[in-house]
Amino acid sequence: MNLVLDDRYFPLLLDVVDEGVFTVDPSGHITSFNRAAEAITGYKKEDVLGKECSHVFRSDLCDTQCPLRSSITSGKNIRNREVRIHAKDGRQIPIAISTSPLVSEGGKLLGGVEVFRDLCHVVDLQRKLDGQYQFEDIVSRNPKMHEIFKILPLVAESDSTILITGPSGSGKELLAKAIHHHGPRRRRPFVAVNCAAIPETLLESELFGYRKGAFTDARRDRLGRIAQAEGGTLFLDEIGDLPGAVQIKLLRFLQERTYEALGSNTTVHANVRVITATHRDLEAKVAEGAFRKDLFYRLNVLVIALPALRDRSEDVPLLARHFVQRFRQATGKAIEGFSEEAMAAMLRHDFPGNIRELENLVERAFILSDGPLIGLQHLPERLQPKANPASQNAATSNGGLTQIEKEAISEALARHDGNRTRAAKELGIHRTTLLRKMHSYGLGQSPEAEKSAAKKPKAHSPW
Repeated sequence: MNLVLDDRYFPLLLDVVDEGVFTVDPSGHITSFNRAAEAITGYKKEDVLGKECSHVFRSDLCDTQCPLRSSITSGKNIRNREVRIHAKDGRQIPIAISTSPLVSEGGKLLGGVEVFRDLCHVVDLQRKLDGQYQFEDIVSRNPKMHEIFKILPLVAESDSTILITGPSGSGKELLAKAIHHHGPRRRRPFVAVNCAAIPETLLESELFGYRKGAFTDARRDRLGRIAQAEGGTLFLDEIGDLPGAVQIKLLRFLQERTYEALGSNTTVHANVRVITATHRDLEAKVAEGAFRKDLFYRLNVLVIALPALRDRSEDVPLLARHFVQRFRQATGKAIEGFSEEAMAAMLRHDFPGNIRELENLVERAFILSDGPLIGLQHLPERLQPKANPASQNAATSNGGLTQIEKEAISEALARHDGNRTRAAKELGIHRTTLLRKMHSYGLGQSPEAEKSAAKKPKAHSPW
C-alpha cells in the first residue's frame, strides 16, 4: 500500500528539524523559511519571504560564488560549505551550508533549497582551545566603538606601546587580546599581569624575574613575565597602580627594551610589545605626583578610550544576546533570551560594573531560569522596579521598550543627518521597517507618503 503525504505537512516537518532550511525560486527569491532559520538569523518568516536571499543573508559568497545559485544553474548538490552570513542584528554568524536544486517530477526547475547549521559553538570552542579572539567578539553598535574598530587592524600591525583606558569591566583585556591575535606576534605568547593584584614587594620580581640567591627563598632562577612574553605581547593591566620603584625600571625597559633580573648584573634584551590599561586618570595622578610624568608620556603613544556601558546603552540588548548564546551552549539550557519587562529593566540600569556586570547578570539568570525566557524575577534585586505593579505596567507600556526604541531611532537619524538608509543600517533593521516605525512614533511621513513622494522629481534626494 503506497501512502502519499499531504503537501500541507511539509512546512510542519521542516519546523521540527534543528537545521535552518529555506527555499528559493529560480530567480533567488525566498519562498519558505523554517523556524530554525528564524532562530539562527533573527529574521521572521514574514521579514524575508519574497526577498532575494543575497539581500537578506549578505554572505561573503553572495556576490562571487554563491553555492545556492551554483546548485540551481548546474543541477548539482553542494555539501558542507562554510560561509559567514549577517544576522538581523548585524552580527556575523559562521554557518555550514548544503544546497540542492529543486526539480519537479517532470523535470521543471522550481528553484533551490539550502540547509544550514550554526557553527558559532564550534568556532567559540576553537577560539577557546587556541586562546584566540577576533574583533568580531567585541560586539557593538555604538559609533564610538565603531571608530575604535576602524583603527584596530592598523593598531594590531603596529609595534608601538598602547594605553587602553576605560572603567573596570569595560573589556580592556579582551581588546588587548584581540589586538595581539590580529598582529604579527599572534603565534607568540600573550602574557597578562594585573599590577594591582600583586603585592608591591613581589611585583618587581614578577615582572623581571630573579636569579638564585637574590633574596630569601630564591632557591632557583625564575623567569619574569617579560621573559615569558618574549616575541609576543606583555599586557600590563591597572598600570595606574604601579609602585614608584617599579615605575622607574619599567620606564627604562620601555625606552631601551632591556632589563636586569633581580640578583643579576646581566642586561637582557627583550623583543616584546607592551600594551597597558588602566581605569584611573593618569594625568591626574601625574599632577598629584603619584605617577611619573616621563613614564606617562612613554605610555601615551597611542591611547584607546573604551566608553562605559552606560554611555553605549544601545549595546545592552546586543551584548545580552551574545552572552545568552554563550551560556546556552555552555549549559545546554534552551533559553532564548529576555522577556520585554526584563530587557526594559536592564535598559534602565546604569551598569556600574559595565560589561562584566552584564555577563555575570546573564550567568545568574541562567542558573535561576527554567523557561524559554529570562524574566524580571530572574534579575538581581537592584534591577527590580521600585514602583507598584500598576505604575510599573504603565511605565513598561509607555516608557519601556517603546520609548527606548523611539529614542534610538531619533538618535540614529540625528547622527546620520536624517538619512534613513544609513540610520536603518546602523539599527540593524530594513529601511521599510524604519519608515513604518518612524510613522508609528510620529517621526516622519507614513510609508505610503514616502513612496508617493519618492515618485516625484526632486532637486536633491536625501538618499
